[in-house]
Amino acid sequence: MADSAAADSMAGLAERLLADAPKRFALAGISMGGYVAFEVLRQAPERVERLALVDTTPKADRPEQTERRRMLVALARAEGIRAVLPYLIPGFLAPHHRDDPALVEIITGMAEEVGVDGFTRQQHAILGRIDSTPDLARIGCPAAVIVGEHDQLTPPAGAAEMAAAMGGATLTVIPDAGHLSPLENGAAVAAAMRAWLAQP
Repeated sequence: MADSAAADSMAGLAERLLADAPKRFALAGISMGGYVAFEVLRQAPERVERLALVDTTPKADRPEQTERRRMLVALARAEGIRAVLPYLIPGFLAPHHRDDPALVEIITGMAEEVGVDGFTRQQHAILGRIDSTPDLARIGCPAAVIVGEHDQLTPPAGAAEMAAAMGGATLTVIPDAGHLSPLENGAAVAAAMRAWLAQP
């Protein structure tokens, strides 16, 4: 598993991933991990045997998203990583999961593990990423797009557009899940991933 807080640019994160990865490998990324995956494909497409994009988008941020990220970094640096969670959790989870204490605890633990400095590096990397939409048609390996049916950050309609632009990519919409579909409905995501790995 790649460390998404190890560098403050997508290029740096992709370089670290490629340095540690086998010569050829299957690549799966959720949310920010999808952004890293697009950069890996720019740097070394010949090394990626198959690709899974989960709850992510090829598009760069809109201006209001950029402004929000900068606000969250400032808030985290001023008040600590927990201060940003009330802004993040509503977008991460399907509406009926937002008050699930087990899910909230997992997200809180993940945030604390990343910490303020790691969160700052992550957000800087995301802010600096380029629009990968023009690259989609060049993806030639077996590919899967997976998205939670209640994902508000990278909705199913956008996932469908991405899959169509990639040509032969399969699209799976995960029921009872939002942006963190592997946490919210892990069994359905695991089934979709098994099907992806079995693609010829």
